[in-house]
Amino acid sequence: MTETAATTETAGPSAGASSEPAGGCCGGGGGAPAAMPAAAPGADGATGVILTDVAAEKVHALLEQEGRDDLRLRVAVQPGGCSGLRYQLFFDERSLDGDVVAAFGAVEVVVDRMSAPYLAGAKIDFADRIDAQGFTIDNPNAGGSCACGDSFH
Repeated sequence: MTETAATTETAGPSAGASSEPAGGCCGGGGGAPAAMPAAAPGADGATGVILTDVAAEKVHALLEQEGRDDLRLRVAVQPGGCSGLRYQLFFDERSLDGDVVAAFGAVEVVVDRMSAPYLAGAKIDFADRIDAQGFTIDNPNAGGSCACGDSFH
């Protein structure tokens, strides 16, 4: 399942970008989170997330715009959306207990320990085309998504 995660060009440490628009996805409310999936094989050894070269370049460019070298891309899964779970991608300087970190060139990706099983094997890419723009997440753990593609289960 490939979902699009909306982000802002001016994301900062406290300006988290969520994949769910304000007011809910598809007009629906969040349901109960899906059962935690087992870790997927073939994923990055540390975070389980794979950041493509194109996505890493875009994240690096956004970090340079911020003018800070202490920020990392945090990827998380939170309850919400009409399918039960939604992605969050944002810059963060915090280091939380249980975080797993992986480096992709000059970019570090951080995943909290609760989100890691949901993101094992997930590939994050960046598209800047007429038919797609923004970060996309191809997650083998997603059993389905809502019609707008902003949340998954």
